[in-house]
Amino acid sequence: MKSLLTILWYYLKTKYIRRFNSREKLLKWQDMQVRKFLKEILPKSQFYRDYYQGLNIQNWQQFPIIDKFIMMGNFDKLNTVNIQKSAAFILATQAEEKRNFAATLQGFTVGLSSGTSGNRGIFIVSQKEQQAWAGTILAKVLPQSILTPQRIAFFLRANSNLYETVKGQRIKFAYFDLFDAVENNILRLNQVNPTILVAPPSMLRLLADAQLKGDLNIVPNQIISVAEVLDPLDEIYISKCFNQKLQQIYQCTEGFLGHSCEYGTLHLNEDILAIQKEYIDEKAGKFMTIITDFNRKTQPIIRYRLDDILTERKSPCPCGSIFTAIESIEGRRDDIFWLPNQAGEGLIPIFPDFIRRAIIIASEDVQEYLAVQKSPDLIEISLKSSVELQSAVQNLVHQSLLDLFVRSHCRIPQIHYTQYVNVTEHHKKLRRVQRVFPVSSIS
Repeated sequence: MKSLLTILWYYLKTKYIRRFNSREKLLKWQDMQVRKFLKEILPKSQFYRDYYQGLNIQNWQQFPIIDKFIMMGNFDKLNTVNIQKSAAFILATQAEEKRNFAATLQGFTVGLSSGTSGNRGIFIVSQKEQQAWAGTILAKVLPQSILTPQRIAFFLRANSNLYETVKGQRIKFAYFDLFDAVENNILRLNQVNPTILVAPPSMLRLLADAQLKGDLNIVPNQIISVAEVLDPLDEIYISKCFNQKLQQIYQCTEGFLGHSCEYGTLHLNEDILAIQKEYIDEKAGKFMTIITDFNRKTQPIIRYRLDDILTERKSPCPCGSIFTAIESIEGRRDDIFWLPNQAGEGLIPIFPDFIRRAIIIASEDVQEYLAVQKSPDLIEISLKSSVELQSAVQNLVHQSLLDLFVRSHCRIPQIHYTQYVNVTEHHKKLRRVQRVFPVSSIS
C-alpha cells in the first residue's frame, strides 16, 4: 500500500503540482534542487567527495565531468549503499543468462546496460527510486488518467524490477523478451491485446509487418518507441501500418531523459533532471547532454556526459512547453563519420543525421538501409528496395551522398553497395548509421 501511495504522489506531483511558466524560474529551481542534493550526497559518496574536494557547490555547473568509463571505474566508491561492482555484475549477468530478473542485491535492483558503446554499464536503484520513476513515467506517458485501465506490452532486451513497478490493479504490464522468437511474441501479443505498445523501432517494424500481413491483430491507443534511434524511415512505415503517430521515450541507463508531447515533439525532462548542453555544432543546434539527476541517491548521476548527439528544434513547439524541444536524436558521437577534406590535410565530421537524410530523401523506394564507415576513405551502404528498381535506387542514393560530401567540402570516399540483410538478432540495438574503425585512426 505504501509503495502505491508513493507512486501516486510522484504521479500527482509530476502531472499537476510541478509547473513552470518560464525558463528562468525552471533554471533557478533546478539550481536549488542540485545544491540541496549535493549537500546530502557528497558526504555519502566517497568518489564524488574526493572528486569535488575544495570546490564550492554554488558553482556546480562547472564541476568536473564524468562519463560511463569513470563511473564504472569508480563504481564501488561512487554508490552510496556500499554495493560492490563485482557482486552487482554477477547478479545482473546471472539474471540475463537465466532470463529471470526478480533478484535484488541487498534490497536494490541491479541491471546492465545494452553495451552498444563497447562497455556495459551497471545501474542500481532503490525501491523508492523505482516508485518515483514509475509515478513520473506514468504521469508523462499515459494518455488518460492513472485510474483508466491499461494493458501495457513492453518489449525489451531485459526485464527489471524497475519496469515491474508500474504494475497495479488497473495497469496490467506484460513483458516481452526480445530474445524470444518473433512468432511466439506475436501470438502472445494478440492474446494480451495491449492498449499501449512499447518497443524498440526495429521490433515495431517487425510487428508492423505482421499487422500488415494479418498475423497481428491489435489496435493499441498508443505506440511508443524506446531504446533505439527512431529513424524517419521506420517512423513513417510503422505509423502507416498501425494508422497512428508514434511517440518516443528517451531513456537510458542514466535516467528518464525525455518523452513526446501530444504534438509528437520530444522534450527533455528538465523537471526531474538538470540538463546542460555541450555543443559540438552550435550553428546546427547539435549538442551532447551533461546530466545531473537530483533525485537519484543510490547511484548518483552528477555532471555525467552522454555520448548521444541531439539536435535542437529551431521553432517553438505548439504544446507551449518550456522544456527543451528536440528535433532528433542522431545516435552516438562514436558514429559520426569522419572524411578527409578536399586538400587531404584534415578530417571533416559528417553527423549521422546528415547521412540518414541523404539516403531516405533520395528515393521513396528505399525500404531499409545500413550505412557503415569502415575507414576514412570507405563507406559501405546496404540497401533494400523493389527488385526492379534496385539499380535506379542505388544511383539516386549515390548521387544524394555525393551531393552531401561536396556540400561538406569532403574528399569523395569509395562507396560500396551491398544487398540489405534483415536483422535477426532482435535483442541488439539497431544502428543504421555506424562508424566501425577506431577513433585513434583519425587522430
